[in-house]
Amino acid sequence: MKGVVLFLAGMIGMAIPAMAEVFLFDALSGQAKRELTIYSTLDEGLAAPMITAFQAQNPDVAVRYEDLLTGAIRDRVREETDGAGATADFVFSSGMDLQMSLANDGYAQAVSPPAAQDWPDWAQWQDMAYALTFEPAVLVYHRPSFPDGAPQSRLALMDWLRAQSPAAGGAVGTYDITQSALGYLFLARDEERFADIWTLIRAMAKAGLEVFPTSQDIIDRVADGRLKLGYNILGSYAADQARQRPEIGLVLLKDYTVVVSRVAIVPRAARNPELGEAFLAFLMSREGQEVLARKLRLPAVSLEVSDGNSARMMQAILGPQLQPVGVSPGLLVYLDQAKRKRLLRRWAEETLGDR
Repeated sequence: MKGVVLFLAGMIGMAIPAMAEVFLFDALSGQAKRELTIYSTLDEGLAAPMITAFQAQNPDVAVRYEDLLTGAIRDRVREETDGAGATADFVFSSGMDLQMSLANDGYAQAVSPPAAQDWPDWAQWQDMAYALTFEPAVLVYHRPSFPDGAPQSRLALMDWLRAQSPAAGGAVGTYDITQSALGYLFLARDEERFADIWTLIRAMAKAGLEVFPTSQDIIDRVADGRLKLGYNILGSYAADQARQRPEIGLVLLKDYTVVVSRVAIVPRAARNPELGEAFLAFLMSREGQEVLARKLRLPAVSLEVSDGNSARMMQAILGPQLQPVGVSPGLLVYLDQAKRKRLLRRWAEETLGDR
């Protein structure tokens, strides 16, 4: 049986920086001997299959699942650890840089799941942080608006944007990088890899750029034609939507495709670290990776998984076009406040300057 409780910041005796939605998964045996606590950015509906699959192997384990935003997870683990208390046993987040900051600053503990020895080097750091998914950024497009196909590169996208009438609007949508940590990461990577990125952003603005905090906001508008394109959209969500909505098409841009991951750690102050490590070992196992790929629609990192929704298959087809963001201290540069202020200032200049 599963229950849900909403906890709000400011509750007596709880230092929670933001709203957390808490889901309780009873032990399958009906008699819980242990409880695994998870902090994650995955919606409960997506997370449920991986939890129930783990419980099938561990029927005496109950699970407390807390759905939080990326920044709230980082802040909560820090606060609970620094307060000499216990925190989650397992943390799984799409905020790669924030997860890396926890590991680098001593808030994670070293664990060695059996699959770690065969895990790709780019996807792990010092036995503390592990990338578990392989999710490209894609160009989402409204198929009826592109009978001859959508742009296949950033240069082709610029040409298309320049041909649009500014008065028409609704040309392209992307993340509002002031609200979306993922959107910020994608743009920061673009700035490193594409010399004309600000020319591209300026062309978007002139053609009719609209920005949103979430993938779903953009995908919904592309599906019904309010937007013709969505730029730098998380491919795992977009691909799942495209399977259900034939109006949506996807392009992995051929000049390069940034790939991000959801990163897992077992916190140093975990209440039940052995359960956190067991859950990590399950998600890194072939069965766990297949659950992620087939039931959650999150592409697998493990090279043991070779179906279409896996790093192995995508890399075999696309090769160096795919550029995964490595799990390393290099991610911390995206948390540098001076860099963030500069990038946000330039974003505002290019997207709002001519309006």
